[in-house]
Amino acid sequence: MMKYTNLREWQSALKAGEFTCLEAVNHYIERIEKDTHNAFVEIFYGEARERATVIDQKLRYGTAGKLAGMIIGIKDNLCLKDHRVSAGSKILDGFESLYTATVVERLIKEDAIIIGRLNMDEFAMGSSNTTSYYGPVKNPHNSAMVPGGSSGGSAAAVAVGLCHAALGSDTGGSVRQPAAFCGIYGLKPTYGRLSRYGLIAFASSFDQVGPMTTNLEDMALLMEVMAGKDPMDSTSSSRPVEAFSKALHSEQKFTIGYLAETLNHPGLDPEIRQKTLDTLELLRSQGHSVVEVHMPYLDYLTPTYYIIATAEASSNLARYDGVHFGYRSPNAKTMDEVYILTRTEGFGSEVKRRIMLGTFVLSSGFYEAYYGRAQRARRLITDTTTALFDSCDFLLTPTTPGTAFPIDKKFDDPTKLYLEDIFTVLANITGIPAMSIPAGYHSNGLPIGIQLMAPKYNDFQLFELAIQLRSINT
Repeated sequence: MMKYTNLREWQSALKAGEFTCLEAVNHYIERIEKDTHNAFVEIFYGEARERATVIDQKLRYGTAGKLAGMIIGIKDNLCLKDHRVSAGSKILDGFESLYTATVVERLIKEDAIIIGRLNMDEFAMGSSNTTSYYGPVKNPHNSAMVPGGSSGGSAAAVAVGLCHAALGSDTGGSVRQPAAFCGIYGLKPTYGRLSRYGLIAFASSFDQVGPMTTNLEDMALLMEVMAGKDPMDSTSSSRPVEAFSKALHSEQKFTIGYLAETLNHPGLDPEIRQKTLDTLELLRSQGHSVVEVHMPYLDYLTPTYYIIATAEASSNLARYDGVHFGYRSPNAKTMDEVYILTRTEGFGSEVKRRIMLGTFVLSSGFYEAYYGRAQRARRLITDTTTALFDSCDFLLTPTTPGTAFPIDKKFDDPTKLYLEDIFTVLANITGIPAMSIPAGYHSNGLPIGIQLMAPKYNDFQLFELAIQLRSINT
């Protein structure tokens, strides 16, 4: 099978008859079966092969869609009709979806091939992909390390070459952090740019589907196909969909603001700090303006995010009760036991922790002290971020404070792991678009990511600047 650089080259080889879609699917299925990173939890054998046969015919007759032959994996919280979906949790074991997520449906209409579902932290709660019912995913660059989370399976699958692209979901950095840990591109679009219909909810005001790829060309094409208003999602944006691929020819010069507090953060790895400074110097050398800006509320981002996110999670996950669908405890004898035992046995420890925290902050007597204050903090952070864009076109930070950490690393306080999201949650709190760009390697051999953030609905401009930063990935 030819070495893949981007979909355009792949399709050229397909049209030249170097191989067929069916041969390609069989090749990738074989690779997935032999893979040891635990990225996939299910392969769609029959459907992928049937789709490949149909697309081969379309290619012969010149009627194939924009994504013809593109092999994509989807995170295990995106629905595909008549296929299992579990959000990495025992509580949805055996459940089959009755409908297809809008973003997945739009990919299929353009003749992409959905090859399987990808491992993830349970209900997207985690930064390591170790909370999954299916076991941890391993980082492709060092199997003793985590791939990041919660979209760790998506990131690992793309990085190791098990599919051309993958879909993840980003609630507090769950596309960008694993993209940084695995050395690929990860995008969290503006909230509402991609439909959430068919995405199993964690925290509805933060959740956003995002593509993960090895190159910007494929990511831009995926955005062109998936973006746009969806009548099934009232939060989706009705703004026209830009031709994102055209952004990749831009040489426009911008003003980039770097958040001084992130570079001075005590938890930031020195090599990542230096790579960020080198990136800023590269931008200056290309003719861009670089300015220092300040986010005085950096240390409040993670608490604000987790209070609101866990509150929304406690509400969203109340539906998993053993009555409506999914797992039901075989040990239950009474109705009370159905609820209690099903949720006790069906949810993992991290999900239980967040449900309890969310229920607490919403409870009578504590609602205003925690949830109410967090919502006011969210407004303050959003207003401050909007004001920052008065003096710059983009914000630039490291994606993560460190590189991937060991799978077996123990945290004396489980909430310390939440600080992995300290640089990424800003984009989710405010709803702005953000992209993690691969920026080379640490001396420990693990990838580093640089994060770009732009004002709401400036997703197109993210691609314009990202393409000019390709040379940092060395």
